Amino acid sequence: MPRGLYALNFFSPAFVDQLKRGRKTATIRLGDKARKYEPGQLVWITVGHQHSPREKIFTAVIDDVEVKRARELSPRDIEHDNPEFRRVEETLGFMRQIYGREIDPEETVTVVRFSQVIENPHGAQFGNGETPSRN
Repeated sequence: MPRGLYALNFFSPAFVDQLKRGRKTATIRLGDKARKYEPGQLVWITVGHQHSPREKIFTAVIDDVEVKRARELSPRDIEHDNPEFRRVEETLGFMRQIYGREIDPEETVTVVRFSQVIENPHGAQFGNGETPSRN
């Protein structure tokens, strides 16, 4: 497993609301990122531009990492990345804006699915009403 602390950073502040509401639960990245992100890994979800301050939105656990051709993206992959999109063409158009170049449907992409980690304050109850033991 990769060592060190990693972040999944999003450039657009428009994603903050989608992330906080749990509507964005995946990201589609250009290239094979399977060695960088692995299931079970904890990452910070951040927003900001490269070489600029970034805002930490929450800590997340990587649920799944899937490498495939861009043309193989499923409607589910696309919707979890951007709830406003449904088609591969929409996603590739958006990726063109992010990467500043044409994205061929045959290019390799990585779908990274994640879930927010809810951090309970000390002494908080678990979902079943039990209080954690203090050993």
